[in-house]
Amino acid sequence: MDNTPPAGSNVQIEASWKLALADEFEKEYFQKLRAFLKQEKQSGAIIYPPGSLIFNAFEQTPFAAVKVVILGQDPYHNPGEAMGLSFSVPHGIRIPPSLLNIYKELQTDLGIPVANHGDLSQWAKQGVLLLNAMLTVRAGQPASHQQIGWQDFTDAVIRKLSDEREGLIFMLWGNFAKTKKALIDTQKHHVLEAAHPSPLAKGAFFGCKHFSKANVLLEQSGLQGIDWRVS
Repeated sequence: MDNTPPAGSNVQIEASWKLALADEFEKEYFQKLRAFLKQEKQSGAIIYPPGSLIFNAFEQTPFAAVKVVILGQDPYHNPGEAMGLSFSVPHGIRIPPSLLNIYKELQTDLGIPVANHGDLSQWAKQGVLLLNAMLTVRAGQPASHQQIGWQDFTDAVIRKLSDEREGLIFMLWGNFAKTKKALIDTQKHHVLEAAHPSPLAKGAFFGCKHFSKANVLLEQSGLQGIDWRVS
């Protein structure tokens, strides 16, 4: 399987996103990013997620369907975990500690029982863009693709959403995610900030109530709230 995101007119990405981001795929940084990943593969490096899932967040949540953006940083770097959706892991994979804390917050916020798996595709299909700032990583090497151009690309995604949509809810968890607030027009959109759900934050994430707050904001805009259950 080719782990390289294609470039130019052949980008394998959901049609509305392909149109919205067409200019980005033609830029020099993206061509260099593509060449870097191709070189990584040729060198024998294992890259996560697999090529078919690099743009999974966009595939699951088309541009016009986005209601909420949950920003992560890096894909998971252990075998079988990364699936192109921030914080999410496939069925059958142990629930990571940060996601378990997200589930605990859901339980106290909305009374939703802690799920027995970590696949958040149900959220994505309802309009929750589960976007990592970096879309690939070397196996076993966290943040290894932090400087190859992905942030240029995902920053452009955030700007495009900010410029062309209205009333979106951006959940920014942790100091890294909070730096992205500068890309968002806060006159048009809602920004919810909290500590990162990682255990390293020592519980500071708990009590943020972002999930109930998001649904109140959506309903005030005449939109259907998100069913945050993971079944």
